[in-house]
Amino acid sequence: MPRKIDPHQNVQAAKASPWWSPERHLDRRPVLIARHTIKQALRRWFLDEAFIEVDTAALQVSPGNELHLNAFETRFNPLDGGPDRTFYLHTSPEFACKKLLAAGETKIFTFAPCYRNGENTRSHHPEFTMLEWYRTGADYRALMADCQALLTIAADAIGAHHFHQPGFSIPVEQPTDELGVVEAFQRFAGIDLRATYSATTTNREALASAALGCGVKVAADDTWSDIFTRVLLECVEPEIGRTAPTILKDYPLPEAALAAPAPDDGMIAERFEFYLAGLELANAFTELADPAEQRRRFEADMSEKKRRYGLAYPIDEDFLDALAIMPPAAGAALGFDRLVMVATGAPRIEDVVWTPLPLARP
Repeated sequence: MPRKIDPHQNVQAAKASPWWSPERHLDRRPVLIARHTIKQALRRWFLDEAFIEVDTAALQVSPGNELHLNAFETRFNPLDGGPDRTFYLHTSPEFACKKLLAAGETKIFTFAPCYRNGENTRSHHPEFTMLEWYRTGADYRALMADCQALLTIAADAIGAHHFHQPGFSIPVEQPTDELGVVEAFQRFAGIDLRATYSATTTNREALASAALGCGVKVAADDTWSDIFTRVLLECVEPEIGRTAPTILKDYPLPEAALAAPAPDDGMIAERFEFYLAGLELANAFTELADPAEQRRRFEADMSEKKRRYGLAYPIDEDFLDALAIMPPAAGAALGFDRLVMVATGAPRIEDVVWTPLPLARP
């Protein structure tokens, strides 16, 4: 197992030399070898489970249509003199993977380089690796079991007995907790979340009043979704994944993203996020397979993005066409770099990336 990183020592080393200097690389190499070992172990597990490894193109007609994600844009200049075209580096391989499910693949995974413009914190990097996998004929409960299995495999691969991050040390054998979003808002913020929305509408004023009551600041132009996210970040996330891996599940339908509604409860979506040691590791869905509803969600998000940020990304019409024939499926996106961080104790994402960008962090 690689030695646990001393963040103070690493900061000084980073200031003294670039990552490619021999002395700096020697300091980083044990964690990078651990990354290699973990990736090979995960790959073996997927192959043993009869998954096919796929490679998805990074250039796409749409980078994704999430409200708060910004993409890298580029221009294609045809050598035959045809018109230039705009493409984007994808923020996730999700659209491409679902097209493969529509094409007939049933169990696929990919270690995909992903690109998100502007991201630069200790756990965010503008280029990172997403481990995504999809199962047809399954729902999000199968992915919960997958996430737990992948944690154990990563730890066993390098002989880790604890998951570490600054301020956290969690035994590898600690069982995973499960918690519903509605229950979490009640427990940690004292908010009756269901009283602030329905399957078709949201009550922004009700959630704003409840958020102010628990000490969360609310701006005049905050939407219901903004307030939901702020309560999640300030009141819920700091309390989960502290002593055990935690599955935060059953998101309110207005926060469904690309997830399907629960068949027995039209107020929630079959979506969960996976937390450990202060980090969100994964986001997973029972996949929505209704192109009309997915178009409605995309258009609403891009309209809000245009209002808020002055830009919007195109909708991938091929993706919506593929969604119409995609079989029932479930898919998960796990931040592979973050998984390596918790397994090795590396405090910053740059510590586990082979060739990090030379970014100055604010």
